[in-house]
Amino acid sequence: MSKRIAFLFSGQGAQTVGMGQDLAEQYPVAADLIHRADALLHRPLSKLMFEGPQEDLTQTVNCQPALYVHGSACLAAFLQEMGGELPGVVATAGLSLGEFTAHAAAATFDFETGLSLVAQRAQFMQEACESTEGTMAAMIGAEENDVRNLAAQADVDVANLNAPGQIVISGERAKVEMAVGIAKDFNIRRATLLTVAGAYHSRLMNSAYVRLGKVLEQTEFRTPNYKVICNVDAQPVSEATAIRNALREQVTSSVRWAESMEYLLDVEKVEQFIEFGPGGVLAGLFGRIRKGTEVHSITDVPSLQTVVAKLKG
Repeated sequence: MSKRIAFLFSGQGAQTVGMGQDLAEQYPVAADLIHRADALLHRPLSKLMFEGPQEDLTQTVNCQPALYVHGSACLAAFLQEMGGELPGVVATAGLSLGEFTAHAAAATFDFETGLSLVAQRAQFMQEACESTEGTMAAMIGAEENDVRNLAAQADVDVANLNAPGQIVISGERAKVEMAVGIAKDFNIRRATLLTVAGAYHSRLMNSAYVRLGKVLEQTEFRTPNYKVICNVDAQPVSEATAIRNALREQVTSSVRWAESMEYLLDVEKVEQFIEFGPGGVLAGLFGRIRKGTEVHSITDVPSLQTVVAKLKG
């Protein structure tokens, strides 16, 4: 009997120059998605993905569509190698932006619809960053309650609950800097400002929340083929209205990633995770969420072939 499998997709910050190039060279199905993305966006996103520069690729308006395209291309090449649909897949999930790729993988919408949503989301979020003075900071070695108390004291938001001891706060720059300065008073071992363009997953993204909400209202959603776990409440969403709400709320709400993975492990009884995207970031988080979890990361041709060989065993 095949293992119960979940597909995972990377979020903003995982992007790296060269992403997708060897996949496009070796797998026509991956090249096709990347070329379709260039055509839909009316710009050479593939050139940025393959050649950089990193500074341009890292801009929100570029990295979000790039990660969506790359995750989709990795999955397409993987499924081709595995001979089509993989038995045992029960769920998908993605970190922040990756939730859109997870929905595309579950056929909630087609590749082009997802890319259009992601491109607009990225534009709205970049403009929100440019119109506010925001930043983020990582709280390392901290209990959630202590971080929430700190956030309340500093008047900032809890943006990411990535793993036990790895929580991110977000908000106005001066307030986040103040929070970093007083973190030790809240039993937080280390607080570090992050190099980001703005205050993602905070109230400073409200303009993007409103604008994306209007776009989502005009978008049709199908019932997903697999359970898609949403970031906002770490639960599966399947009905169109619930999906719209989850994708809109996500822009200003906390990403409950650790809780999402615990749901997949404990409720859906997932035995094997396959991550699609650069860097193996999500696999790394399992070291803190649930050590010993079986996770395979696919980011390029060598990693793809290694994973395929293991699964075909």
